[in-house]
Amino acid sequence: MPLFDTRVPAVVLRTDRNPFHHGTLGAVRSLGRAGVDVHLVADCAGGPVGASRFVTALHTPPPPGAPAAEITAALRRIAARIARPAVLIPMDDACAVAVGRARAELAPAFLLPDLPGELPARVADKAELAGLCAALGVPHPETVVPDGPEEAARAAWRLGLPVVAKWSRPWLVPAGSGLRSTVLLRSAREARELFLRAGEAGSRLLLQAFLEPGTDRDWFVHGYADRTGAVRAGGPGRKTRARPRGAGLTAVGRWEPNPPVAALAGRVVRELGYRGVFDLDFRRCGTTGAYHLLDFNPRPGAQFRLFADSAGLDVVRALHLDLTHRPLPVGEPLPGRRFVVENYAPLSALRPAAQGRELAWHARDDRAPGRALWTRWGRHAAGRLLRRPASRTGGARSDGPASARVVRQAGAPDPGRAGRGDEEWAARR
Repeated sequence: MPLFDTRVPAVVLRTDRNPFHHGTLGAVRSLGRAGVDVHLVADCAGGPVGASRFVTALHTPPPPGAPAAEITAALRRIAARIARPAVLIPMDDACAVAVGRARAELAPAFLLPDLPGELPARVADKAELAGLCAALGVPHPETVVPDGPEEAARAAWRLGLPVVAKWSRPWLVPAGSGLRSTVLLRSAREARELFLRAGEAGSRLLLQAFLEPGTDRDWFVHGYADRTGAVRAGGPGRKTRARPRGAGLTAVGRWEPNPPVAALAGRVVRELGYRGVFDLDFRRCGTTGAYHLLDFNPRPGAQFRLFADSAGLDVVRALHLDLTHRPLPVGEPLPGRRFVVENYAPLSALRPAAQGRELAWHARDDRAPGRALWTRWGRHAAGRLLRRPASRTGGARSDGPASARVVRQAGAPDPGRAGRGDEEWAARR
C-alpha cells in the first residue's frame, strides 16, 4: 500500500491577501511532492505561490473579511467541482475559525479533524486565550481588557511602559486601515488613542505586560494532534531572527530540543481537547525563566516545514495521512535544521547550515516561485518606502489605578501535571 492515499486531494484555503505567505507555498509543495492533487483557494494574482508547479488548480477565494457563511458557501461550490472528498487545510486564522464553526456542514465533502467547533475561535482570540491560560495555569503575560479610553491609558501606565497592544481578533482588522494586529505602545496617550479605533478594528483592544526579547527567549512549537489526541510530528524551534527585530515574524528558525516548552505545549493541547495542526508561540521571561504562551494558532505556522523529519513527515503531511487513515511513518527529529525566509533574511539564505536548511521560496524542484518572489518583493519594498509615515505619535503619561478587567498572569506550571504522552513526545522532539 502506498504511503499516501493520492485519491484524496487537498484544498489549501487562505483569504488573507498577503502574497508573501510562504507557509501556503510550503503546504502546496509538501503534499504536491507526495503525489497529492492540491487545489489552492487563494488570491495569487501575480504572486509567487500561484507559480508553483505543484498547484493542481487555482480557485478564487472569498474576499478578506468575508463572513463565515460566505467562506462555507465558496467551499461547497469548490467541493462540487472536485466531486470527491478532500482534506481541507485552512492557512489563516479567519479560515480556521470559519471552518471550525461550519464543520458539520462541510462534512463529508471535506475531511476535517474532530474538534469542538468554537475551539479554534477561542484559542485564536487573544483575549480568550488569556482566560484559557489562567484557567489552565499556563504562564501568560498579565493582560488587561479595558472598557474605555481612560481605562486603557491607566492600564498602560500600571502595567509598565512600554506595553503590548493587541486586537483580540486580528483577522478582522481591515486592510488599508493603518492598524496593526500587535504594536508596542510607549505612552498612555497612545493607548487611549488606539482604544478609540476599536470600532474600526472590529474587535476588543487588549494590553499586555511586555516581556523583553533576548537571545534564546523566543520559541515556537508546531505539531499535529491526531484522532486519538496524541501529538505527532513537529517539535520545538527557536526564533533566531525576526522581522521586525525582536517582535515579528520568523525570518530564521532553528529546530532545537526543548523538553519543558514541548511538554507545556502538549499539556495545553491535551487539556483543551484540541485536534488538528497547531502553532504555539512562547517567550521565556528573563526574570522567572517561565515560558509564557503568547499565541495559539489553530492552523499550520508559516515555518512548519522546519520540522520535516528524517522520514519527510511534517504537520501537513501528518494531517493528510491521519484523516485518510494511513499510518504515519516514524522518523527521527533533525535538531539543528534551519528554515530561512529569503526576503526577510537574504544574507542568512546564503550561509551554509551544517544540519540542513530549507528555504521558504527557492527549491530545485520548483523554481518558479523563487524567481517570481524577487520581482514582486522589489515592487512591494519600494511601495512601503513611499508610504512610510514621517513620525510616530508620542504622548504624555497618565496615572491612577486601572479599573478594567484583568486576566492574571499564571505562575510556572507544575512539572507533575504533564501527561506521560506529553513527556514522551517532548523527549523525542
